Amino acid sequence: MYAKKGIQAYKKDSIKSDLASADPHRVIQLLMHGAIERLALGKGCIERADWGGKGEAFTRAIEIINALRDALDRDVNPELVDNLDGLYDYMIVRINEASVSKDCAIIDQVIGLLLQIKGAWDQISEASKQEAYNSESQERAGAINA
Repeated sequence: MYAKKGIQAYKKDSIKSDLASADPHRVIQLLMHGAIERLALGKGCIERADWGGKGEAFTRAIEIINALRDALDRDVNPELVDNLDGLYDYMIVRINEASVSKDCAIIDQVIGLLLQIKGAWDQISEASKQEAYNSESQERAGAINA
């Protein structure tokens, strides 16, 4: 029991330190990872008939997906943002359906969608991330000087 608490505390501190030093790209990766983790946890709760845990895990997953929606930047690629926003909305609807029906297959589908998005996100090269960061920094500097 104490070992489990120690591991959880270590994981929480590790994530906090990772977030504190993370660039925006890494924050999105961590959010996606967290949503997938919560969905898997909720699925396990369904299998164990832990309804309180299921509700908590799915609520947290939805909060994370909403944070991903909030992070979408319409100025960069409006069509892509609209598609992702719609997909995130679909995921939230499906999570709610799975929660009510206690259907693990639905959760597997949502996890699969998130894994596809995360896989594409993980493929972004360091050069592309640096270019985007530099462009964003220049835009901010221009806005401050204006």
